[in-house]
Amino acid sequence: MQELARGALEKMAVELGEQAQYALRLGEERVPVNPLIGKSLRLEYLGAINCTHCGRKTNKSFSQGYCYPCFKKLPQCDTCIMSPERCHHELGTCRDPQWGEQFCMTDHVVYLANSSGIKVGITRGTQLPTRWLDQGASQALPILRVATRQQSGLVEDLLRSQVADRTNWRALLKGDAEPVDLPAVREQVFEACAEGLESLQGRYGLQAIQPLRDAEVVEIRYPVQAYPSKIVSLDLEKTPVVEGTLMGIKGQYLILDTGVINVRKFTAYSVAASSSRTI
Repeated sequence: MQELARGALEKMAVELGEQAQYALRLGEERVPVNPLIGKSLRLEYLGAINCTHCGRKTNKSFSQGYCYPCFKKLPQCDTCIMSPERCHHELGTCRDPQWGEQFCMTDHVVYLANSSGIKVGITRGTQLPTRWLDQGASQALPILRVATRQQSGLVEDLLRSQVADRTNWRALLKGDAEPVDLPAVREQVFEACAEGLESLQGRYGLQAIQPLRDAEVVEIRYPVQAYPSKIVSLDLEKTPVVEGTLMGIKGQYLILDTGVINVRKFTAYSVAASSSRTI
């Protein structure tokens, strides 16, 4: 085995191309992962977790990479990040109003994606297509541009009466989702939710919630040689050394012949990555 890099693990960097292009991020190092497909890959947890914000050593990672004090005080760890409709910025109780202005009081996109099936989601306009790649979507379509994160959360809450807002990660890793006509789904959702959307536009203004009917479907291919017949989840906490032949990458998952590992789950873990050619 040849060591490729070691350091604090972050979610994989990913770019859209003919196939999604991935790189492991370990401290300051970036290791392209696509060329490692078909080779053996070893990830070793070195026993330390350091908060991604303050650097404090912590026995447990909260909210994917934070120590408990930072988890309790940082705005990016507040409950409204997972439930944006519960944003309390306008009440003057945001943990960091300046952070909120930069990340929440800005354009967001409501989208449809096909990963393990059709889902609705939201993200900042600047995070496309990264958000779709991180989720392992094979198709994606922006359907609305919304003025703030809270408003996008309210729209998502409305639309999930028609479309799921979760990805089934096990189904995601069993194969590619069947293609769907996302523009047709968009129109069905708009029709079913017309009254609710009009109500939100009446509350926040027509410019705050704008349909994106001219947007095109983005098709995404992932570098996967073979999907597992049985999903075995690998955990660096339970097994500090994870090793196997890399069969593919999808979302933030490495697919090995020994199981699958969600890289993002182990953000801030000190890890050494090694690889060698299989015989």
